Amino acid sequence: MADYIKHPLIKENTVEQRLYQLNLAGTSLNTSSLVVLPTGLGKTTVALLVIASRLEKFGGRALVLSPTKPLVEQHAHFLKSTLAIPENNIQAFTGNTSPEKRAELWENSSVIVSTPQVIENDLLAKRIDLNDVSHITFDEAHRAVGNYSYTYIAEKYYENGKNPLCLGITASPGSDDEKINEVCECLQIQSVAVKTETDSDVSPYIQKKQIDWKYVKLPDEIKKLKQLLEKILDDRFAKLSDTGYTVPKKKKATKKDLLSLQSRLHAQLRNDPDPNIYNALSLLAEILKVNHALEVLETQGVDALTKYYDRLDREAGLKSGSKASKRLAEDPYMQQISHRLKECSSEHPKLEMTREIVSKQLEENPDSRAIVFTNYRDTAEMLANLLSEMDGVYPIRFVGQSSKYNDKGLTQKQQVEIIDKFKTGEYNVIVSTSVAEEGLDIPSTDLVLFYEPVPSEIRSIQRKGRTARKQEGRVVVLVTKETRDEAYYWSSVSKERKMQDNMKYLQDIMSQNNENTSGSGKSENNQKKLFDFESETNVDTGQPPDFLNVLVDQRETKSTVVRSLEKLDVDFTIKTLEIADYIVSDRIAIERKSSVDFVNSLIDKTLFEQVSNLSRMYKKPCLILEGDGMFSARQINPNAVYGTLISLELDFGVSIYYTRDEKDTASVIRLLAKREQKDENRDVSMHGKKSAPLLSEQQEYVVSAISDIGPRAARSLLKYFGSVENIMKANYEELQEAELIGPKTASKIREIVGSKYKS
Repeated sequence: MADYIKHPLIKENTVEQRLYQLNLAGTSLNTSSLVVLPTGLGKTTVALLVIASRLEKFGGRALVLSPTKPLVEQHAHFLKSTLAIPENNIQAFTGNTSPEKRAELWENSSVIVSTPQVIENDLLAKRIDLNDVSHITFDEAHRAVGNYSYTYIAEKYYENGKNPLCLGITASPGSDDEKINEVCECLQIQSVAVKTETDSDVSPYIQKKQIDWKYVKLPDEIKKLKQLLEKILDDRFAKLSDTGYTVPKKKKATKKDLLSLQSRLHAQLRNDPDPNIYNALSLLAEILKVNHALEVLETQGVDALTKYYDRLDREAGLKSGSKASKRLAEDPYMQQISHRLKECSSEHPKLEMTREIVSKQLEENPDSRAIVFTNYRDTAEMLANLLSEMDGVYPIRFVGQSSKYNDKGLTQKQQVEIIDKFKTGEYNVIVSTSVAEEGLDIPSTDLVLFYEPVPSEIRSIQRKGRTARKQEGRVVVLVTKETRDEAYYWSSVSKERKMQDNMKYLQDIMSQNNENTSGSGKSENNQKKLFDFESETNVDTGQPPDFLNVLVDQRETKSTVVRSLEKLDVDFTIKTLEIADYIVSDRIAIERKSSVDFVNSLIDKTLFEQVSNLSRMYKKPCLILEGDGMFSARQINPNAVYGTLISLELDFGVSIYYTRDEKDTASVIRLLAKREQKDENRDVSMHGKKSAPLLSEQQEYVVSAISDIGPRAARSLLKYFGSVENIMKANYEELQEAELIGPKTASKIREIVGSKYKS
């Protein structure tokens, strides 16, 4: 009979007593800790024990942060079922809860479970503070890097909390030394506690997990398609070398290598608009597309490549399609591939292998549950259709929320409904992309099948963790010989080993440091300050910083500009601004755009409307252009960009500032605020609303929304037919009577206007 945890804030007979969990909780109560524990062994229980102890000792409230809405709801349900406090004192925050309601619930709750973005936004808007938070749990703590919300929340917590203590929990922090160190630094971790399945106090709770690797060979027909793609790659790498830019490993180069070169070229383009760089970028775009096609063929098969090729061909046929896709569509080898794909009778041997493995599992144990993981949506659909043809197999495709061309995503509500049906047995196989790896309450399965290996040790561990939680489980990894499958497999294995070694080493080092610090007689408060904070005084003068205030549009909280402003001692007020992103005085308002946003707003015709509103209401309108890529995004003609910039300055009187990144942008905003508010003694004032578009502008907008119709063609149609209604009623021949309208455009209009709607 199991023993249960006894604690005044934990309900009786709800939490089984496990020695390793108690040890981890004890460590986590002494110092801010990172706990690494395999999936299914109760990381949330460790957090529960720490939360209960901190609330009993210090009162206040505890905060649990988790990256997705389903995980937030799952953790809230667990805490309500185990904590001996009123259920209405445990609240779940997501973006669906209004800001005003969150502020009210915060004041009246002991435990808040939330997505980190919600808490970050509430901190920035000053709706809440972390002063009396006695503990924060960071679930999936490996995300605490870069600009992720965890880093900002932890920073504010250690600045303002009376008794700050953090717990980071994860099954897979990663193998990269720098990333692990960054996680520890961001969360101010002083202690690392690692448990593995082989540890003596953990092994009694581990179910047997069988891991098999099944190797297959590509059929000759697919090998010939592969050779054609490799010839295209050879040709493009040679042409890239002729421009003066080379990729050392060429065909063996990873996507990361190619994207790194692309990033360097974008950076060079900013200072040197050399046509050679444009050419190199275009060739690199072709290489990335062909490289992806090769990966799809090697690891997924003919059907998946056919779908990718169709999308590429469609892109090439669009007026807005990239030069890279158009050139590839004209390539003789690509045309040959298109022809061979239609005649190819071979399929990837992984398909038959998947059918055999899943069929055998369900025949031997009809009550089994299985997850088949694949990297691509097309493959998920193909596999779900294939498995549905088999007796006793009830598969369902499981993908993320985003929708793409001819591919609608699943809402979180639909995902939860599928998982519920999986639990009850209405479905017994989930065919999923990476969305099922983390952040969803999917029950333990008997079989996890990797349709292809993944090079990420984090993703590999999360996938394998979906089985052998409560009963024995099996993991099968399909590997195609002499393809990148093999490289990905060995990369994952190597990274997993390195991760375990790194974590053990870090655990030992931090343990020694804590012992040395403890022996030196330093107080607990001194120990908590592992990293020094910058002084709040002005470095140059030693005086307190100037008080500056900026009005910020609430949509800008998604960027890190607002965080950077806070670090620069700029006070701000978050509002919904109809005009501008930032207002620094009664005469200066700022629109901020990344280089890509700038080009997109130029193409979709929203830029001049925004700038017109800005210059109409503010005497000195400003535009901040942030980052590289302005001249390479969307393959737009550089003259169009230069012409726009000239028009903004000369016709609208807009001052344009160029910045490298969000941190740079914050510095520029601060300097503008300082000049206006301190040097010119001006007040911050929000005024003006967007001007309503003229009727003629709205009519042009409706017509130009039709694919392949630009503003000039829209105006031509309206001038000829006199109204939007008459355009929609016109037949194919009548449409061509208008200037600039040819057979192709007339056909497109009739297709869109006359076709039956299909949801």
